[in-house]
Amino acid sequence: MSDEILVLSATAASIGFFHTLLGPDHYLPFIFMSKARKWSIFKTTWITIACGIGHVGSSVFLGVIGYIFGIALFKLEAFEGMRGDLAAWAFVIFGLVYFIWGLRRAILNKPHKHRHIHGDGTLHVHEHTHASEHDHVHKTNITPWILFTIFVLGPCEPLIPILMYPAAETSTIGMIFIAVIFSIVTIATMLAIVLTATFGFNFVKLGKLERYTHALAGAIVLLSGIAILLGL
Repeated sequence: MSDEILVLSATAASIGFFHTLLGPDHYLPFIFMSKARKWSIFKTTWITIACGIGHVGSSVFLGVIGYIFGIALFKLEAFEGMRGDLAAWAFVIFGLVYFIWGLRRAILNKPHKHRHIHGDGTLHVHEHTHASEHDHVHKTNITPWILFTIFVLGPCEPLIPILMYPAAETSTIGMIFIAVIFSIVTIATMLAIVLTATFGFNFVKLGKLERYTHALAGAIVLLSGIAILLGL
């Protein structure tokens, strides 16, 4: 393997790290969805990894297609830009719908009190909610699949240009090596941030605001999509 490929691999690793770190849309949706939906650490981990694989895998696949068919770099980048807009709008739509659903659920889930008078004249008061009583565990949860679809649509913009150098040098091994390095660093960074924040978030007690966690999660996804559209 040439020195150029090794240098490019180090560049791919650093770009993968900072691209993920500086892109909150890579981890905030998982952190807040995990809190709202009470995912276990195991479930949060596999959903994050699966979405990360879909995220980088789609760009790797596009780069390979471009290499095989000799598609110009500017055409690939234009297509990646179009995919980015599509993913951003998917974030916006999903986030908005989830926010509205979460807000409605929070309103319906407002705690209220019931008074019961027992036979001996004792007054008993208890507080409860109704929305949580109607949550059916056996229903299929499509939220992870929606997130996965959005991340598959979302491109890793820095990856395509990096792959084009070994492609120009007709170095298949170089392309594979760079793609693997970039993917591992990107997914590992996503997972490290998500798990660290999720672990810390578990110690945060929201009290009466707890019932608004779904609405908050939807708002975070919505804002992530808007940030992408605005180029932030």
